[in-house]
Amino acid sequence: MRDFYKPDEPEYVDIDNEEEIFAEIHFVDEAGNEMASEAEEDFEFNPAAESDSDFEPSSCESEEEVENEADEDINEDEKDEQDGQEVEKMKTTTEDGADEDYAIVQRIISELKMPRNHPKDIQTEDFVTDISFHPISDHLAVALITGDVVMYKYSLEENTIADTYELHTKACRDVEFSEDGDVLYSTSKDKSIMLTDVKTGKLKRYYDNAHETAIYCVRPINENLIATGDDDGHLKVWDLRTQEKSPLFSLHEVDDYISSIHSNDSKKILLMTSGDGYLTSINLGARKMYVQSEQYEEELTCMGLYRNDSKLVVGTSKGRMYSFNWGEFGYHCDVFNGPKTAINAMLPITQRMGVLGCEDGLLRAVNTVPGRSLGVVGQHSLAVETMDISNTGEFIASSSHDNDIRFWNIKYFEDFDDDMPAKDSRYNLPSSKYTNARDFFSGLVD
Repeated sequence: MRDFYKPDEPEYVDIDNEEEIFAEIHFVDEAGNEMASEAEEDFEFNPAAESDSDFEPSSCESEEEVENEADEDINEDEKDEQDGQEVEKMKTTTEDGADEDYAIVQRIISELKMPRNHPKDIQTEDFVTDISFHPISDHLAVALITGDVVMYKYSLEENTIADTYELHTKACRDVEFSEDGDVLYSTSKDKSIMLTDVKTGKLKRYYDNAHETAIYCVRPINENLIATGDDDGHLKVWDLRTQEKSPLFSLHEVDDYISSIHSNDSKKILLMTSGDGYLTSINLGARKMYVQSEQYEEELTCMGLYRNDSKLVVGTSKGRMYSFNWGEFGYHCDVFNGPKTAINAMLPITQRMGVLGCEDGLLRAVNTVPGRSLGVVGQHSLAVETMDISNTGEFIASSSHDNDIRFWNIKYFEDFDDDMPAKDSRYNLPSSKYTNARDFFSGLVD
């Protein structure tokens, strides 16, 4: 499978000299700071350079004189005046967007220089395949290549192991919590699906040989339905209210692994991305395919919803981000050439901004609608495998191929609301109107 594909066995790099380890970390930090500095330079706004228009006020005056002499030029003059207004409007909009992005870049750079304000790193002995924050309590579920799931209790002071669930006989590929946090869903290379009671650690349901091949991902749709996708492109939807071991329905619309499954709040359409370059939408009510995109010449690896679920953004193995209007999944409406490396994970943070987990080990903040890079919010020494956001919206956790789980404080994003105030006060938004970070991120986070 591909470079960013979840491997069955980790690749180890033996470094005997401890100084080399610190030198490598120092090098990655310097790279992150250098990229942040480049982003800062990129957002030095130049109004003169932003406008491609040749419109000049003097030309408008000369046309007005001609208008007094010739009636046939009236329509042309009115058009020029409207064009001038359009140019001024575009300049103002561009300037506003550039100023806002510049402010975000400054906050990212400032955050990198601050003392630690997030939980300490977690180092595991075994390869980490997935992570998932509990939706209510301060717990993080960590799926391992051994098939186990370790539950960590995290805080600023220390991280402790709260429980260990010995679930699967082979690598646990994906873990997700139910909306109330009472159930943990897990899938594995052993083709099984397990539902674990989080409080007792006991199994609630067990689907043996749920797929013909290894299961890659799981997605809770609501309290009664979950969807799973496997390495051969089979999608299955399961009704948890029945005692049957067979799925509610199954579809095989793609021929490569299903990398991610998603839906919006209405839960009427199910979306999936796959390794053969398709975005496929499923009508849950009709239990059949709704529409499938044209095939892209790259693997579609992840996706996220923005702009009140009106925009779907899909990340790829070539670092591109394709934007789709909701309901129009046949072809993208916009494309943004992001990092020159594979995007392995995407995490929506606000209605416009998201964080990308990339193959080069960097976590990049981006403005997805429209597509603009903002800066580096974190880094690993190896590829970022998976990410998730805490229940308060304050922390991001990311895992890497080096068995390292790191936390990043992103609370400063709450200062940048989508409904920008007047220009004079754009940099001091009243975050006090939010009782806590969870209120701000409510409904915005995947």
